[in-house]
Amino acid sequence: MELSRRTFTALAGTAALGVALAGSGGAATGPQGPRVVPTGPPPPAPSADGRRHRVGFDRYSLLVDGRRLMLWSAELHPFRLPSPSLWRDVLQKLRAHGHNAVEVPVPWNHHSPAPGKYDFTGVRDLNLFLNTAAEERLYVVLRPGPYIGADVDAGGLPGWLTAVGATARSNDPEYLRHADAWLSAVDSIAVRHLFTGGGGTVLLYRIEEPAGDRAGDPAVRAHLAHLYAKARADRIDVPLFHGEGLFGPRGDGTRTPGFRAGAGYGRSGHLSDLALGITAQQVRPVFGGTSWGWLPGSGGHTSYGSGTPIDEGRRPTPELAPLQQFGHLVRTVPDLARLVPAGEVRAADARLTVDHLANPDTGAQVYVVRNDTAERVDSMLPGTGIEVPVSVAPHDAKLLVSGLDLGRRKLAYTTAQPMLSMAAGRVDVAVFVGRDGETAQVALDCEVQPNVDRADDEPAWTYGRGRLNVVAPLGVGGLSRVLVKKGDSDTPMVLLFADDATALRLWPYETPSGSLLVYGPAMLRSATLRDSTVHLVGDVDEDTGVEVWGPRGITEVTWNGEPVPTYVGRARSLVMEGLMPDAPSVDLPGLGGWRRRGGNPESQRDFDDSGWTVADRTSSHSVTPVPEGGPVLFADDYGFHYGDVWYRGRLTDTRGLTSVSLSYSTGTHGLLMAWLDGRPLGTHRMPAPDGDTGEKGTWTATARFAVPEELRERGRHVLSVLVRPMGHDGDERARDTHKAARGLMAAAFEGGSRSVEWRIQGAAAPDRVRGPLNNGGLHGEREGWHLPGHDDREWRAVDLPRGERRQGVAWYRTEFRLDVDPDMDASVGLTLKDDPERAYRVQIFLNGWNMGQYLNDVDMQHTFVLPNGILRTRGLNTLALAVLSDGTTPSGPGEVRLTLLGAVRGGVPVKAVDSPGG
Repeated sequence: MELSRRTFTALAGTAALGVALAGSGGAATGPQGPRVVPTGPPPPAPSADGRRHRVGFDRYSLLVDGRRLMLWSAELHPFRLPSPSLWRDVLQKLRAHGHNAVEVPVPWNHHSPAPGKYDFTGVRDLNLFLNTAAEERLYVVLRPGPYIGADVDAGGLPGWLTAVGATARSNDPEYLRHADAWLSAVDSIAVRHLFTGGGGTVLLYRIEEPAGDRAGDPAVRAHLAHLYAKARADRIDVPLFHGEGLFGPRGDGTRTPGFRAGAGYGRSGHLSDLALGITAQQVRPVFGGTSWGWLPGSGGHTSYGSGTPIDEGRRPTPELAPLQQFGHLVRTVPDLARLVPAGEVRAADARLTVDHLANPDTGAQVYVVRNDTAERVDSMLPGTGIEVPVSVAPHDAKLLVSGLDLGRRKLAYTTAQPMLSMAAGRVDVAVFVGRDGETAQVALDCEVQPNVDRADDEPAWTYGRGRLNVVAPLGVGGLSRVLVKKGDSDTPMVLLFADDATALRLWPYETPSGSLLVYGPAMLRSATLRDSTVHLVGDVDEDTGVEVWGPRGITEVTWNGEPVPTYVGRARSLVMEGLMPDAPSVDLPGLGGWRRRGGNPESQRDFDDSGWTVADRTSSHSVTPVPEGGPVLFADDYGFHYGDVWYRGRLTDTRGLTSVSLSYSTGTHGLLMAWLDGRPLGTHRMPAPDGDTGEKGTWTATARFAVPEELRERGRHVLSVLVRPMGHDGDERARDTHKAARGLMAAAFEGGSRSVEWRIQGAAAPDRVRGPLNNGGLHGEREGWHLPGHDDREWRAVDLPRGERRQGVAWYRTEFRLDVDPDMDASVGLTLKDDPERAYRVQIFLNGWNMGQYLNDVDMQHTFVLPNGILRTRGLNTLALAVLSDGTTPSGPGEVRLTLLGAVRGGVPVKAVDSPGG
């Protein structure tokens, strides 16, 4: 079988690397040995419990303290959520929606402003994140790179590495020296959080990303071997793996469980992976977040949350349904952790494909039924014992089971996918899910006829030939409940039926006193049992009831600290009397009181650039050739790695000069503006990418500008050039393409050769809080115009929308105050809209933090999330907009307004992010 790139990895690396898997201190990390670990309860949810743990694996799954673990990990980028308080919010949402692990890339460039300098404070506090993940009882797959991909600038490699004479992602000793220093900094934190040592929940350690067609290159493989050895030398004793490992036998004959990196959001993908024996799956970002500042890769997109199950504003979406269902299924049905291929099954309708597997310990039969067509298919499945047709939606899949123990009863078959099986006090609970409009049929083997109570009108049941058959339409009336009593067991069983939307309001939770299940609210964050009361904490987004199946002895319920009156329902649950009210409305102010100031004095001939760096180098470590005769003009060579870069070239004679040609290199959507003696020569923009160039990491062009005749004269002249380089190439194939030049490459003059003395200026030294990725080299950034507290009283008062026509930079500032109820979690964005024919772009600064880039005439993003913590939801905020316009059209800003992205009553406490002012 063959899987695509980035699809699978091995939990111990490749045999050719010869990496030792033995752990240290008795915390074994290799294969378990010849003894087969039988199917049984999974390990309890992890925590930093101070105890040593054994982490291993066999051909089927990971093994934690001798128990099988199916890993259902969600990729999360803390660096794309620059508000540490909100990390807990997203981690709680991942856990509540079924994930038992989180994969965390750690970008080198986010933490390292210069060689040998590493910052793990504030929004870069890795120790805080790992502590929070442990408190939320999630395993961590740590991914420190050094190269992480992840659509960040240079794949996470630091900007300063572009000016180092070393080949990245290879066995070059100079590169390994820097990579080792980076890994030492990360590993010194990680080692304190290893699950094997009890200090945290770091369970796996993922090295590097795939090297594309260079994966087999000896230098690349030697590099990986070095990284493995480095991790072991740093006392990382959990299993290691990397981006392009093995699926199947290793060189020594042992098998590793499959690991899927970058699993999709739909059922078809992760169920097909399960059928392939892949029991450790990592779902590509479940929460994407914001590529704030100059964090984005060369594509330049600010939002990383488009289409993610938890959107950029931290709001759960319907995309979470299949992830939640699968997560709770693999967590509560241990049979799935050890499956082997079983006899071939063919659907009566050949449009359905069926993978048949079985658990050799329990005899449970598992069928993954997939529909790859664009039409719903209903078909019998001969040979499965499923006696009625199975319905599968277009481009969807189902996991069906037979012969499975559900608590103390036996499931004969089901036409709906199980979501969970659990004991809640004196009852067993099983949940079955499917699409709205489908009909679920569940058959239980019962030698003795049970008593059946319908708690809702929709389900129906029959009994005959030793089998109880229950049928329920999904999506009608919300949750359907059936109580099964007596018969083959004295323990009652509650069967619950839900469509996708209803299932997203079902919340299982484990407590030291036992498991409970809550139905109704938008989210359950925690549950605590004290005496006879269960204290629930969570979110409410609309009028809703609360229903609880809980441990024995629970008679009272509170919600967010308030008592909830309840009665005992027909399905043995505690049911709220009445409804909890909807969340109150959130009012956002209009934005007015704008002040404006021009922002490109560097274009003027008499601007003082004496403090700028002289661009006089003759050689470069870039992969871009230096033009013959030089000088080197590449921004990275002079220490300017992020954001806008200014150049000023002194000419002594422009007689006969008819045009200037400026060659430059950028990422996607880069641009160049030029002035001669303060007179605009014009703007050049890189073309918008299309289907053939969407993945292009570096764009080069030559902009030719005519020189006005009145400027062709003897004497001193200044050519001023502003380049917006966007991001560095992502270097996915490990060819050092992150070193491609950014900024000016060369200048040519028609009408005679010209001697030019160049000076260059980019971003000032980064402030201690916001780091190197926040700012570029605009004059206003260097002068602190984006910062709260800057004195803008001398700026000109203006109203929006604006419509001026000029080439260059203009700054706009205003303040606004919010007073959101402290019990509310309101997600707020900034929306910009204007005539799409107007050619300009805007850098958005909130309280000094660069929240992204808006391109008015490109059909991209119009609303930018303002994360709580950076946004003062109860206080004063400073908003600054830096507008770049090319002068060919009127430029804005046009409409600028605050937008409520969503609000719930609940959330987590949020601490203000440090935002030093000017």
